[in-house]
Amino acid sequence: MQRSVLYNLGFATAVCIVCAVVVSGAAVVLQSRQQANAALDKQKNVLVAAGLAKDGEDLSRDEISARFEPIEPVLIDLETGEEVEGGDPASFDQRKATSAAATSDPAPPNAALVQRVPHRALIYRMRKEAGGVDLYILPVEGKGLWSTLYGFVALDADLTTVRGITFYEHKETPGLGGEVDNPRWKALWPGRKLFDESGEPAISVVKGRAGPAQEDPHHVDGLSGATMTSRGVTNLLHFWLGESGFGPFLERVRANRKEA
Repeated sequence: MQRSVLYNLGFATAVCIVCAVVVSGAAVVLQSRQQANAALDKQKNVLVAAGLAKDGEDLSRDEISARFEPIEPVLIDLETGEEVEGGDPASFDQRKATSAAATSDPAPPNAALVQRVPHRALIYRMRKEAGGVDLYILPVEGKGLWSTLYGFVALDADLTTVRGITFYEHKETPGLGGEVDNPRWKALWPGRKLFDESGEPAISVVKGRAGPAQEDPHHVDGLSGATMTSRGVTNLLHFWLGESGFGPFLERVRANRKEA
């Protein structure tokens, strides 16, 4: 039976509306699960940077939670380097804070092409059983070739030696800049020194090969065929370890240790 044009348009519109409602409903229902999975993935990457989990290790939710127990999330004020009293690290969304004008400021011109810096940042620290802090895990981000790289760098208690590094989100070219995910490349980082003797960021991803950490502490092998991504890793580390990033926090920790 032949239908009128009006009938066909009405039917198509009804189908579109039903589909839109179904898709929207599914998105709402799954949103909390997606957020929980994203938080769990971030915790796993913190563990990898801290050396408490291996790359590619298959961990259940309970195993991740158990290994994460000695790690404490802490909110800090980036300008002063002080811990934020009364803040709730569990509900803090650093990306949302970075994108909002009320909770962030324009970044000064920088090679990492960071556009805005949040007033507060979420870091992690792991305490020793006997007291004191064993390491700090700092979030870092910056432009590679095609994308913004998001990751973590873990610092030993001396605040200069790398315990580990990992990138959990980027869109760099697989096999080239995407090798920031390669466990073999990340294994080159532990033992490297982030700062020189004057306290300035000195770590650098060089073109070609670097020496062993004991002999060439401030350099890491470049990513073959990925000069821009390699340079991006250097730039983002220098930015976040400097005065516009976690520099004031690290200086405050060093000063408190001298006073103790």
